Amino acid sequence: MNRIARSAAALLAAVGLAATAACGASNGTAPEGTEPIELTFLGYSIGTPDLGGQAMQGLIDRFQEQNPGITVRTQPVAVADVLTKLKADTAAGSPPDVAQIGWSKMAEAYADLPVAPVQEIAGDQWAAHAEGMAPNLMAAVADDGVVKAMPFTMSIPTLYYNADLFRAAGLDPDTPPTSMAEVREAALAIARSGRAGAYLAVADVGKSDYLTQSIINTAGGSMVGPGGEITVDSPRAVDALSQVQELTTAGAQPAVSTADALSLFGSGRLGMLLASTGALVSLETASTGTFDLRTAGFPTFGRGAPKPTYSGAGLAVLTDDEDRRQAAWKFVRFMSSAEAYTVYAEKIGYLPLRPALAEDPAYLGDHFARNPRLLPAVKQLDTVEPYQVFPGGQANRAVVTLQDEAVEPIVLRGADPATTLRAAAEKIRGLSTR
Repeated sequence: MNRIARSAAALLAAVGLAATAACGASNGTAPEGTEPIELTFLGYSIGTPDLGGQAMQGLIDRFQEQNPGITVRTQPVAVADVLTKLKADTAAGSPPDVAQIGWSKMAEAYADLPVAPVQEIAGDQWAAHAEGMAPNLMAAVADDGVVKAMPFTMSIPTLYYNADLFRAAGLDPDTPPTSMAEVREAALAIARSGRAGAYLAVADVGKSDYLTQSIINTAGGSMVGPGGEITVDSPRAVDALSQVQELTTAGAQPAVSTADALSLFGSGRLGMLLASTGALVSLETASTGTFDLRTAGFPTFGRGAPKPTYSGAGLAVLTDDEDRRQAAWKFVRFMSSAEAYTVYAEKIGYLPLRPALAEDPAYLGDHFARNPRLLPAVKQLDTVEPYQVFPGGQANRAVVTLQDEAVEPIVLRGADPATTLRAAAEKIRGLSTR
């Protein structure tokens, strides 16, 4: 496997598209007078052989060192199988104590799984632990005002660009595009120079719609209206996907899969890539010694400020045993500490959800001084919009319908945006009543 292929594989793992099996360590002795507890932790960011998997295991090992008597037995699972596995385990009476669940699946998890809100488990420890977390983000992930799952590995989209291709096309890499109109103009210039222009990874192979939501939000639309009505076929939503489609029809965006676009960008043959910050470390590996990799913020779509939403996962506690819940809270608290968010940012590319860490020399200050590529996304945490969930008990199936039957055909295969979104919206409305 060459470097680009290895990097693409690592990237897919980093953004949650692959997982392999492994087991966590178990050590430590319970303090005198207490019983040892073995926590089970199901997730898709653990057990992988790449830097992200190694970083996660390192944190788990560190937690066990600091908490004698609590061991963590990991249960790796592919991201696409998380919800199915959790439902099966719950039906069998043996859910894991803690689970990593993607935000696009969280609403269905709240409805079908015995999620115990972490804010309530934490009790009077909550305020101190939540202090310093990005307030806009905490408000976005709350469910009826309560944080049920702790923000864990999270990212928002960022614009990666190849500064060398900018120069070759006569563009100034010090002034990257800030709007879709400027993305289009720069992409066409790069295409004229003989390379692929830009790729917006909205047709996500992981069946997540976070980037679709981000562009529709930014264009002034929404997925769900204030009364719970489905609005993915609204004029603003049609406009948003039409702008992305127009990149393809104009020759500014290659009509390829996200995996192929990642390989193109990693090999220096694509000028811009709008994708998760979770891709950063893998793209840095691919670009080292090959091209000048830079980043910029999420672009506007002609109406107001960018309004990206987030992807990634939260940590949910599923055990109903009080002693195990308290042990689980200690684990969740550690995995959302300043130390843990520093590791996620440095080793994987997930955002430090405690923004002050970016300037703190004890944590990420020196790292970001040397490598500022995450900073454009960190600065946009203040504009993050809540991830919108389709109503009803088929929310995850509705997302797959939107992505497979509307987004991908429109963006990559020339389907008519208005009629295609209208057909998908009707199906989603039907699912929302079940």
